[in-house]
Amino acid sequence: MTASLTIQQTAEACGLSVHTLRYYERIGLIKPIPRRSNGHRLYRAEDLNWIAFLLRLRATGMSIEEMQRYAQLREQGELLSSVAERKAMLARHTAAVEEEVRAMQETLAYLHQKIALYSTLESELQSKEKQHGKHAI
Repeated sequence: MTASLTIQQTAEACGLSVHTLRYYERIGLIKPIPRRSNGHRLYRAEDLNWIAFLLRLRATGMSIEEMQRYAQLREQGELLSSVAERKAMLARHTAAVEEEVRAMQETLAYLHQKIALYSTLESELQSKEKQHGKHAI
């Protein structure tokens, strides 16, 4: 990978808009990005890794506020209090995601049951139509 990417290249690589990247930086989710002498941002591999992590948190339903808190704790470095709180945040979030997955699996199983019911009903109706068709001849 290139040593650094422009904001446009980073947006394309991450699947975010340039506006969202700027917003994430403005609200503190992303540390201020180093800039060239012309003011253009230069994203590094570690920035992209952090953005990928943020996208995973967001995709699993973590709120922007929680992500901001996590980012603030991350900025504190490897202090015991920071590490412990980040771990606790991720443990709570993991439990919530696991519950959501469980609920989705239940819903998926219910949908499969409904599809099976309709398949059975469809077969029965096709049999009846064939029987009625034979009597009409």
